[in-house]
Amino acid sequence: MSKEGFAGPLERIDETTWRIPPDYKPGMQVEGRIYADERLIEQIRKDQAPEQVANVATLPGIQVASLAMPDIHWGYGFCIGGVAATDPEEGGVISPGGVGYDINCGVRLMRTNLHIDDVRPRLSELMNVLFQRIPAGVGKGGPYLFSGKQMDQLLEEGCRYLKKIGLATEEDLKNTEEGGCMAGADASCVSNEAKKRGSDQCGTLGAGNHFLEVQVVEEIFDPEAARIMGLEPGTICVMIHSGSRGLGYQVCDDALQEMRRCPEKYHIQLPDRQLACAPINSPEGQRYLAGMRAAANYAWANRQLLMWQTREAFSEFFGKPWEELGMDLVYDVAHNIAKMEKHIVDGKEKLVCVHRKGATRAFPPGHPDVPERYRAIGQPVIIPGDMGRESWVLVGQPASMEKTFGTTCHGAGRVLSRNAAIQVARGRQIDKELAAKGIIARAHSRAGLAEEHSDAYKDVSIVVDIVDRAGLAKKVARLRPVGVVKG
Repeated sequence: MSKEGFAGPLERIDETTWRIPPDYKPGMQVEGRIYADERLIEQIRKDQAPEQVANVATLPGIQVASLAMPDIHWGYGFCIGGVAATDPEEGGVISPGGVGYDINCGVRLMRTNLHIDDVRPRLSELMNVLFQRIPAGVGKGGPYLFSGKQMDQLLEEGCRYLKKIGLATEEDLKNTEEGGCMAGADASCVSNEAKKRGSDQCGTLGAGNHFLEVQVVEEIFDPEAARIMGLEPGTICVMIHSGSRGLGYQVCDDALQEMRRCPEKYHIQLPDRQLACAPINSPEGQRYLAGMRAAANYAWANRQLLMWQTREAFSEFFGKPWEELGMDLVYDVAHNIAKMEKHIVDGKEKLVCVHRKGATRAFPPGHPDVPERYRAIGQPVIIPGDMGRESWVLVGQPASMEKTFGTTCHGAGRVLSRNAAIQVARGRQIDKELAAKGIIARAHSRAGLAEEHSDAYKDVSIVVDIVDRAGLAKKVARLRPVGVVKG
């Protein structure tokens, strides 16, 4: 994160929206737009992320505005929390920096029939079992191995392939964004090095901000939506946050290497080399899209296998099949992805490439891409907090289509870099601080906890309040962590 603040103009549009005018810097084709309120805007000004919002506004074919959610912070090329839609018919580009290195990093939420009163006496023991059973940590491999034809099938079919081999159910697929399989994935566009890195990492948490949390439903804000999702006060849920691991990182790195030559080749002027991009309809753009979709499928499969191992651990621990424990998938959302979607722009329907980096799709009630189970209430949106504060479940709202290409925030958003967070935590025992809040933490390294303590993040309740007030997503339930597994 940059130590220098943003010196440019931020004009207030309304109580939740700020504007960077398109004449702020040369090359801007549209304005920048940041969703925040007076509680967050000064913190946002201290970072260079708004400059990245302005930089993204220079991309060829960008539509309406370069957008940022309230969890905005500095990232590679695009800010985290950045959203941009580009039109291929207007020379629109695709930029790996608009997706990120951890392709389809995302979150899935599983509900259970278990009540906190039944679990609390054995919670420490349960967390020990999960810590032993769920592979976590930097470079850590797991029990599932994929190579050759199996790896290609996994990359092209995602969770559908796992269903074929008995590691996913039809209901799991229905409650996963894109059904757990993004069309247009091509395993031949994923390098052998990426496949090698991913061979033993599907079904592993990794490190950094990834986690598995045991949570309790603390408060319901929309009883009907909560009923449809199977969420009741006092019941236990499990939230899993992970992505495409080393495979996705390599896909991004490979694409950036290829695209570094594209701006000169296609006569694209960029204010930042990290925005390396290619026209969507170019060979380079199509190759990246096909490889990114394959990595996204890998990530959905990763979270599916993490959930499957969690079900097995709970089943053994409680001595009942996971079906009897009611361990159903509520929903799975992607955070780092680019998708071709139809949106209304200036009164006309267009097929655009929506980059969502650290941002969550939030389609409203009635949208055909929302699973039938949720179509009356809108797409479930899962917003994790830091490991010491609550997480939220929301549903997408109509204003998201009007304002943000059907998008909302993805989390709390960092205010400290990982190194800075470790410095702040020096001399502290984060696990004991969490225990004082009633949260049992299990981590493979002290640094893993030090990087992710609450002081490193914005208050997620403020971030969620902003997207609720802006009409992008509506609050359904607040979930409190009681146990966490980290890398």
